[in-house]
Amino acid sequence: MELTHEQKELKKELAKYKRKVVELAGEVHDIVEDSIWTDYVRLPKLSQDIDSGMKIVNEFLERHPYLK
Repeated sequence: MELTHEQKELKKELAKYKRKVVELAGEVHDIVEDSIWTDYVRLPKLSQDIDSGMKIVNEFLERHPYLK
């Protein structure tokens, strides 16, 4: 099934939200692997940001389930 222009734009928007969550998760990964002893204090904020980002992704998918 071919996506409409609007659906393609929504898919791009979803990709932007997902990319942000992946970037945050990458920061957590880097801290755990490389600098846990000095940067562990950043983990709670990163965790909150990931949680907020995932809520945005999930709410977006609830409004646009055909993009799953």
